[in-house]
Amino acid sequence: MNDKSYTEFTKLSGKKKNTETYVKDLYIEMLLSEIQLNNEKASLMSLIDKAIDERNKEKFNELSIKFNLLCKRFGT
Repeated sequence: MNDKSYTEFTKLSGKKKNTETYVKDLYIEMLLSEIQLNNEKASLMSLIDKAIDERNKEKFNELSIKFNLLCKRFGT
């Protein structure tokens, strides 16, 4: 028969649920960060394309710097 008491069993069960919740929360946070990154990249790329079409070198350089900083911030 099992030597663990009901109290010990419920404590272990609670720790497992906390770990599962933490992992799920971490996964959700990572997913939201990835979505944010992709949206910001797409927005900047659209603005960079517009600057190229308008032959606006200053705007292009400004947006390119922002894009590179965004990539560095997210490690891409």
